[in-house]
Amino acid sequence: MKHKVISSAFKALAASTLISGLTFSAQAATVSIEFTNLTHGIHFTPLLFTAHSDGTHLFEIGTMASAELQTMAEGGAIDGLVTVAESIGASTVANPAEGLLAPGASVSIDSWDTGTNTELTVTAMLLPTNDGFVGLDAWTIPTEPGTYTITLNGYDAGTEANNELVLDGSGASGVPGIPANPGGNGGMNGTGVTTEEANGMVHIHRGVIGDTDPEGGASDLDSRIHRWLNPVARLIITVQ
Repeated sequence: MKHKVISSAFKALAASTLISGLTFSAQAATVSIEFTNLTHGIHFTPLLFTAHSDGTHLFEIGTMASAELQTMAEGGAIDGLVTVAESIGASTVANPAEGLLAPGASVSIDSWDTGTNTELTVTAMLLPTNDGFVGLDAWTIPTEPGTYTITLNGYDAGTEANNELVLDGSGASGVPGIPANPGGNGGMNGTGVTTEEANGMVHIHRGVIGDTDPEGGASDLDSRIHRWLNPVARLIITVQ
């Protein structure tokens, strides 16, 4: 399924920003980035940083997820989103952490030339979740030299019920379940938190419920470890 690039007068920010009074122009600058996982027990799958033109999106809150976004949000694979980004002339930095980004860990990108692309999008799956992802949607890159800090929210792709069960093979799109718990610190034999997802659009993730029963209960996640609230990541961007 080809991704449909969506134009909209309303641009939903996937972050709460600490920035005011900035001046923007059509030409983006060279940037350096420090990205930090702020969670206590959630890993991020390979990150994708995309610089693209105004009016294009890899995801938008309140819209249905593309097949490529669903693949990333349910299984962590970013290849499809990279292909979409390339098709719209975007510049990408894929998997800078070379794998999972652990809770509390950071990764840096030095001197990234974004060319004529003016908007920044960031995505990565949250593990262990069913279809949760950290996201930044089409944030306008400042051209005024300086350092800017943004906090990023966790989103739900709306493509899968959040049953909170860790099941083999569930990383494939449309297969219910959580593909893995990288920390190995959850439970097993859960009965499932829910079997349906009422909101089929991309939306703010409500977090996970978990339980404290390692041998059963409703969830395979430990509520003392895996529960989280937004924001889930911090992005520090230095415009050179």
